[in-house]
Amino acid sequence: MVEGIPGIADSLVVHLEDAEGGPGRLVLFVQLDGGAVLDDALVARLSGALRSALSPRHVPDEVHAVPVIPRTHSGKKLEVPVKRILAGAAVADVASVGALADPGALEPFVAISRR
Repeated sequence: MVEGIPGIADSLVVHLEDAEGGPGRLVLFVQLDGGAVLDDALVARLSGALRSALSPRHVPDEVHAVPVIPRTHSGKKLEVPVKRILAGAAVADVASVGALADPGALEPFVAISRR
């Protein structure tokens, strides 16, 4: 769905639970097409498309641009490892770098988790 929006090449979404039992946060990561910029206009298009095609619950709380969406050699997106990295786990504890199509693909998520 998200990849059909002009400017978006690939995407990954994770839900981060709230330790206090709240609704948590829905975080969307996008790999932009060449030349696209993640600005307010693109975020508004993403939010509007998700709201109308799915529901307001599917509108992300945060949107981050990353250079590449992490995948295994077989093409599987790495939602669970990304979620664990965002929760503070080390890359070595969540994924085998040798299994990644792009061995550096998880590093941007580490940087985001430190913010």
